[in-house]
Order: sequence, then C-alpha cells, then structure tokens
Amino acid sequence: MPAPLTETRTTPGGLIRHWRTQRHLTQQELAIQCRISSRHLSFIETGRSNPTAAMVLKVCEELDVPLRHRNDILMAAGHAPAYTETALDQPSMSSIGQALMQILDGHMPYPAVVVDRHWNMVDANPGIDRLLDGCAPELLEPPVNVLRLSLHPDGVAPRIRNLPQWRAHILTRLDHQIRTTGDPELESLRDELRAYPGGIDPSPPHSLVVPLRIDTPGGVLSFFSTTTVFGTPMDVTVAELAIEAFYPANPETAAALNR
Repeated sequence: MPAPLTETRTTPGGLIRHWRTQRHLTQQELAIQCRISSRHLSFIETGRSNPTAAMVLKVCEELDVPLRHRNDILMAAGHAPAYTETALDQPSMSSIGQALMQILDGHMPYPAVVVDRHWNMVDANPGIDRLLDGCAPELLEPPVNVLRLSLHPDGVAPRIRNLPQWRAHILTRLDHQIRTTGDPELESLRDELRAYPGGIDPSPPHSLVVPLRIDTPGGVLSFFSTTTVFGTPMDVTVAELAIEAFYPANPETAAALNR
C-alpha cells in the first residue's frame, strides 16, 4: 500500500505522485488521461516544474482526489484553495441543512443518520434511538462515532445477532474508503475496530444485501442500509457528508417500526 499522506512530501509533485500511486496509475497512463506529455508530468512530480492551478485541478479530477486534498495540492503549489469549507450552521448552508432535515424526517419511522468523513454523527432522526438501547453513556457523548458505537463491546455490538458478518461488512467498507481517501485518521479507526471482539465472517450472506439483525425491546429487527451523498459538491463540508438510511429487511421489522 502506498505511504499515507502524512509520510508524503508536501510538494505539489509529491502529493500528485502519492495520489497517482494510490490509483495504481503509471505516469504515462495519467499523462494520457490529462492529455499532457509524460515528460511534463514527470517534471511536475519531481519539482522541476510548478503546476498551474488549472493543471492541478485537471490532474486531481482525473485521479478523483477528494476536494479537501485538492485544496492541499493547490496551496502546496502556491495557489489559492478552489473549494470552500463552510460550517453547517452558516446561513449559506441553510439549503443543505433543510435538505438533510427533510430526508431525515421523511425517513421516519425508519432510522437514519448523517455522518462526516470520519463517521462522526452530524445529525439523526428519532428512529435511531431504538438501535441505541443499552449503549454505554460515554459512547453517546459527542462526537459520536457511529462505527465505534456499532462495534464497541459496550455499544450496539452485543445485541447484533450476526456480529461477525456485520463486522466484516463494516471493515471491508472502511478499507475501501481508506484506499480512496488515504486518510490516516480512518486507518487509526480501522485498527481500533479490528481490535474489538466479535470475529469476522466474510462469507456472502444468504440475501441480496448484508443485513443488520439486532435485538431490541420490541424483538429482533432486521435492516439493510443505503448511503446518500450530495451530487457534484463544490464545498468540502458538503462533499464529506453522507446519509446512512436503514430500511426494514423483512415484513416483521416494517410492521414493528410502523407500530
């Protein structure tokens, strides 16, 4: 695996080379995608040529670099950041906040939660409460990390009927996110989650999706989840938000939730 960003040189060329390696592309392959010469790309990566802002954005687009890190490369090259990072409580983000609220409210009585890039809870609807019964209070103190909460032995994990299968699903998904983002904080979270008890069952489920089967005061509930992100985001905060929505995986769960 390529070195994490924290171990990569902070020059624009070093950062570009890091992301090119992350995407398993040769200099020639990336140069063809960007419609530039391999020589030009080599000069950028070795520092013999400083890329223009337009070139940085072109390369980042081809490499699918997250917006946060596109700003890092731009600043390393001496250019201004191209993408804002706006707090959700700012007036300019009111339409985003309203959209999130509408989705959360509209999903009731089923659970849904908004998370940031590190899986910290940003918001949730009341339906999520039925999944948190019995969790240790300290795990519910902000910032609440939903992956830690779900797999921690003092969290939801003891009530998950198919814990080894659910752990495999979560860790595989986190591995994919780490490969995509190169985020060292996610790597630290993954190592923490792997150390928790519960085992791992990577075998395919006997269903269309990996279910979450959980004991609740109302009986065993079974869910599958979907992830919703904003299309074509141009703000770092917006790009890093995701809505995890849980749907009943069987008629019994739907009936219990609607009651």
